[in-house]
Amino acid sequence: MTEDFDPTAHNRVAWDELVDNDNEWSRPVDPEVIARAREGDWSVVLIGHVPIPRDWFPSELAGARVLCLASGGGQQGPVLAAAGATVTVLDNSPKQLARDDEVAARDGLELRTVLGDMRDLGVFDDASFDVIVNPVSNVFCPDLTPVWKETFRVLRPGGTLMVGFMNPDVYIFDEVALDRRELVVRHRLPFSSLDLSEADRMRAYGNGPIEYSHSLSEQIGGQLAAGFILTHLSEAPHHADVTAQHLSAYIATRAVKPHE
Repeated sequence: MTEDFDPTAHNRVAWDELVDNDNEWSRPVDPEVIARAREGDWSVVLIGHVPIPRDWFPSELAGARVLCLASGGGQQGPVLAAAGATVTVLDNSPKQLARDDEVAARDGLELRTVLGDMRDLGVFDDASFDVIVNPVSNVFCPDLTPVWKETFRVLRPGGTLMVGFMNPDVYIFDEVALDRRELVVRHRLPFSSLDLSEADRMRAYGNGPIEYSHSLSEQIGGQLAAGFILTHLSEAPHHADVTAQHLSAYIATRAVKPHE
């Protein structure tokens, strides 16, 4: 890659293409899911297909100001809006955000969509949100320090940050071999698909998004360094990957911003 390569711009185009190719995280929820959410029967995910425990959310969601961070696709945001939350969805992909707008228009929901980089939440004032929901997405982000600083800033004191992310250990394995359901150790950590040769990157990732492994120090330690207090942590295997036989590929954390 050239020195002026912009991974955020690349990933925006790559995710738009994934939407066009019917990626599973770009398939909007159906009207029945929204109808149930309006009746109080709802769930959303942070990692894989595992619902977030309801006690990670405020006891009363109605009126809660929720930011679905890097969470377009017509899934989490519309469900939480139907459950009564005041929802904003920020995502780097216009076509991912269009999925949320489609569901909102179809089912008469009010939610706001914002195009942007998860590292820069300058469009939002301090203490703008009660809850931030960030499903697995920072794997596409080069640097997590600004993410944690910005989420801390825009949460109100006592607010909750829920994050899903990849176990970095999965990146030691060759991606093409994983597709054959084989475990072949090939890469050192930290990993970035940018570090691969062009031939290897195309072989494993094609024109897909650039990915970064991010250590647990960056993921969990970074939240703590930003000022968050960790309250919960859970793990889950990858729902469609041979690594599920050996390790948990997904990790979810819940943290709170302390009262001043």
